[in-house]
Amino acid sequence: MAKQHAVKAWLTVCLVSLLTACSQNQGFSDIDKFMEATRAKPRGYVEPLPEFKAYEAFSYSASDQRSPFEPPIEVQLTMMDQQQQSNVKPDLDRPREVLEGYDLKSLKMVGTLTGSGGQMFALISDGDGGVHRVSKGNYMGKNYGRIVSISETRIELIEIVPNGRGGWVERPRSLSLYEG
Repeated sequence: MAKQHAVKAWLTVCLVSLLTACSQNQGFSDIDKFMEATRAKPRGYVEPLPEFKAYEAFSYSASDQRSPFEPPIEVQLTMMDQQQQSNVKPDLDRPREVLEGYDLKSLKMVGTLTGSGGQMFALISDGDGGVHRVSKGNYMGKNYGRIVSISETRIELIEIVPNGRGGWVERPRSLSLYEG
């Protein structure tokens, strides 16, 4: 019985709400007049947006060259006339690393990682779709290039190349971060 009273009370509330919502109330005549007056006024003119020149990205192409704020490296000093017998020679007995099979020009530095001990690693793209992690002391390039330092934007290497007289000479090289 209490259930029937609850159902009747609920139906009554729904019916009263429906009738209230459907009734016509003429209490908005002042708002209707204001809206008609506003619509009757002439409309304003909005100027079109000004045309802007599209931004042209600047590609810095000298990232692989020496910074103008660093002193020049005198390559002639390292390649001066040396005796045919020099102390510089590549270690031919050590196992070759993967990146020594690629020419240094085809390798690209694509990023860096810092290990938990603060050691810096560089990420090198080999041009064949592979990315390799290298650190100080690893070798890369066909001229026995040994990594001597890694920064966030550059890898410094020392290559051992023939001097043309049967001996070897060290040559500094660098590989800058590729931003392509």
